[in-house]
Amino acid sequence: MHSHRHGKSHVTRPVGNKTPTWVKQGAEELKSLTVKLAKEGLTPSQIGTMLRDEYGVPLAKPVMGISIGEVLTQAKMAPKVPEDLQNLVEKAKRVQKHLDAHKSDRKNVRSLELIEAKIYRLSKYYKRIGTLPKDFKYTAIVAQLS
Repeated sequence: MHSHRHGKSHVTRPVGNKTPTWVKQGAEELKSLTVKLAKEGLTPSQIGTMLRDEYGVPLAKPVMGISIGEVLTQAKMAPKVPEDLQNLVEKAKRVQKHLDAHKSDRKNVRSLELIEAKIYRLSKYYKRIGTLPKDFKYTAIVAQLS
């Protein structure tokens, strides 16, 4: 989004929405496994990675019929703040901690501005679709630096 690379780098997703023949688990078994992994404290992306690497499920949605996030929402185990937004907030905190130690690092002030722009954009989207409460507010760290 804020780079000059035009988004060319990406992982090739499996072709088609059919369940592969080598997947031995059924939909209910995968749903219960997803809930069990969430109880162990794994995030939805970590659950997807574990299903792919250890259980041979390339994509969970074609097998289960719904996404991992929807399974966790139905089980009332979905995180309060969506994972991508939470990761951006943690990244902003790490950059802020770096800037506290290195006051003259102007390039990372700019990167913090870009991270916070992404946070504002994502939080606006999640408020609109109802995932986040309307009163959710992210306070800017960049304003404190100037």
